[in-house]
Amino acid sequence: MGSSPHAAAPMAEKLLDRMRRIIRVRHYSRKTEQAYLRWVRRFILFHGKRHPKTMGAEEVTAFLSHLAVERGCAAATQNQALNAILFLYRRVLEIELPWLDEVVRAKRPQRVPVVLTASEVRAVLAQLPPPHDLIAQLLYGSGLRVGEAAALRIKDVDTDRRSITVRDGKGAKDRITVLADRCIEPIGRQIERAATLARRDRDRGEGGVILPFALARKYPNAQFDEAWMFVFPARRLSREPRSGRIARYHVLTGTIQRAIKKAAQRAGIRKPVTSHAFRHSFATHLLESGADIRTIQQLLGHSDVRTTMIYTHVVQRGALGARSPFDG
Repeated sequence: MGSSPHAAAPMAEKLLDRMRRIIRVRHYSRKTEQAYLRWVRRFILFHGKRHPKTMGAEEVTAFLSHLAVERGCAAATQNQALNAILFLYRRVLEIELPWLDEVVRAKRPQRVPVVLTASEVRAVLAQLPPPHDLIAQLLYGSGLRVGEAAALRIKDVDTDRRSITVRDGKGAKDRITVLADRCIEPIGRQIERAATLARRDRDRGEGGVILPFALARKYPNAQFDEAWMFVFPARRLSREPRSGRIARYHVLTGTIQRAIKKAAQRAGIRKPVTSHAFRHSFATHLLESGADIRTIQQLLGHSDVRTTMIYTHVVQRGALGARSPFDG
């Protein structure tokens, strides 16, 4: 006698609560937590709300193949779903799945990155209002990802050493990258504005910056410490989703991305300009100026130099910097 779908739903929710707790114990990012829970929920619903313990490699294969074949998902999307399901089985249910050879994988396209010229970078920057202009300067001048720039804290900016420390970047890795001389004065002013906001929160006894992991419990006064304040704090207080307390977050990445897109349109740039185009331009222009590929790899935080090598395809002019014979 089969169980009803209505009985399976609370069981799935209980499972998701356990998964959420384990994700947080392992200090995964909030975005990863949301994505993993969303994919596991979709996996359970795809199979009629069956409990994952009653399923195995065959059901996982069917779901992932469905994403690739019928839904036409990109390779990165399908891989994220696979990682979420593997986390569920290995870390939450403690069940080791056999290698999923039968999964139809979405083909990952090999695309050349969008790179701006120096004049195009200046044109877009000129159309950006503060503080988005400074954020874009850091994307281009330091090779930061948009999330890394938004989450930058005062303590991680060293104007004397001309460096920025990126904490818990992609792959949960820290790295040090350069701080452009032209950014020192404006980022100093922005830091002072952020520090003033931190002091105001402290004097009012409300808000305080959102701290990573369990630091708020270990150091209860650190939430009002200027060093921990985001360089680009949000204007308004908001509810921190994990702890539920009212705190001050950083400026939202979506807001930055929309501002850059509008600025590129106003500047008349006929390229698909995103926040990541500034990071691509940072790497490409460094390569063109003679910087070593290994140095660029470290500044970008790439695990494999082959990822960095993509920029050799867009240096100088044309493919691999070659000159067209027609120009001769």
